[in-house]
Amino acid sequence: MHAEIVTTGTELLLGLIADTNSVYIARRLREIGLDLYYITSAGDNRERVAEVIETALNRSDIVITTGGLGPTVGDITREAVAQATGRELVFDPQLLASIEAYFKKRGRQMSENNRRQARIPAGAIPIENPVGTAPAFIVQDPRGIVISLPGVPREMEYLMTNAVIPYLRDKLGLGRVIKTRILKTCCIGESDLDARIADLEQSANPTVGLAAHPGQCEIRITAKADDEATADAMLDDIEARIRERIGDYIYGTDGDDLATVLLDTLRRRGLSIAAAEVGVGGLVSSWLTAADPQGEVFRGGWVLPIRHSWTLGGEGTVPLDDRQESLRLANAVCTVTGADVGLAVMNVGPEQTHMVAVHEDRVHRQTIPFRGHGSRSNAWTASLALGLVLQMCR
Repeated sequence: MHAEIVTTGTELLLGLIADTNSVYIARRLREIGLDLYYITSAGDNRERVAEVIETALNRSDIVITTGGLGPTVGDITREAVAQATGRELVFDPQLLASIEAYFKKRGRQMSENNRRQARIPAGAIPIENPVGTAPAFIVQDPRGIVISLPGVPREMEYLMTNAVIPYLRDKLGLGRVIKTRILKTCCIGESDLDARIADLEQSANPTVGLAAHPGQCEIRITAKADDEATADAMLDDIEARIRERIGDYIYGTDGDDLATVLLDTLRRRGLSIAAAEVGVGGLVSSWLTAADPQGEVFRGGWVLPIRHSWTLGGEGTVPLDDRQESLRLANAVCTVTGADVGLAVMNVGPEQTHMVAVHEDRVHRQTIPFRGHGSRSNAWTASLALGLVLQMCR
């Protein structure tokens, strides 16, 4: 048994707003163990929305729509669901009373067009909406179930929690859970990561998948079981197997971010850090500052443009475009700021970026291709730079 989400609204197709509703619904379905196979979007056109719903009913057991339940002419989901399921729209006096009560409670006059919101497909189960003006409804079709929710996120989330999830649990007898765990890695490419755990990615339950980000890669583990304890045990088992192969590259799980993990690691060891960045955008310092705004561990440093010189407090003038100066720069930023760990990240030309991390007599170096000055390239460089320090200080 599986579900499908159909989002409606021309604004989605024009890129004017992001589809956050599908993300929320997907998470809630995962919690009750209902698989989600498809997410489809359609503009505010009754024929096209009806076609999408009909296609969804022919391949999915549960179809959840969001949007198009307002009072305007462009709100056509009611008509589209009725067309796709071969029903007429009928007027529900109780729904109208709930809409009128909503306006009265807020001291507002209901417009005549709000009456349209009290019309639902014949035989549908009405769902009153106490937090908005758009009632929801459920159509039980021979091919499957269509659940239509408003597009306003606050209203949709309330009705999912208080009406839809209880209905699905009861109707489908859902007792299984789907749990997901994310392992976050750095300093290893997606292809190399795939080569090391390819056999685990063939697992049916739990499933293992990869998602690449600039300088980082996530390993997503998803387990389906009869209860949370069993699902957690399944996740623990496959996580342990993954860590046996690439544990040195895993820096955190789920909501962890690289800068915070690095600073926490240094804090536990009683260490501080400073950074010098030359021609690479300053994102290292930005991330560290955001994770440590009080400067307890991150002592600051320098963010400089390429081909610049800097007088390092009696050290003389360092030509920062010289690739041989990265080690000296890492030591100098420690001297000037009093930090224990120094990091230098220096663009040394059109093709290379040098990274050097120093702590006492330890030196870790890495040279990477220079990928330009865009936000994605800067994030790639910053991730590898922080990963270099983390590997040295663990």
